[in-house]
Amino acid sequence: MKSNVDKLLKKNAQLNQLDAIKVISHVQRESGEWIINTLMLQDYEVPFKYNRKKKYKNLEGASVNLTYYPQTEQVAGMDFEFMKVVRIRRS
Repeated sequence: MKSNVDKLLKKNAQLNQLDAIKVISHVQRESGEWIINTLMLQDYEVPFKYNRKKKYKNLEGASVNLTYYPQTEQVAGMDFEFMKVVRIRRS
């Protein structure tokens, strides 16, 4: 039987998977009712973002498994690439 991640990856070609990647930095900030989490990962220069309803324990230094897809947001007329996290688990 296939795992949920394999099903997601097969269903959506834009999704990517990273396994056992180390978190270098984890920042949480409030935005209305949501907490925006931003991760910087080892060997990656692009931020990884996801939203939660409540604060989460700090993942700095931890290894995680991520399912994500690339996205772009415009800030002050400039495009910035980031990775939108769909699924995150500690490894």
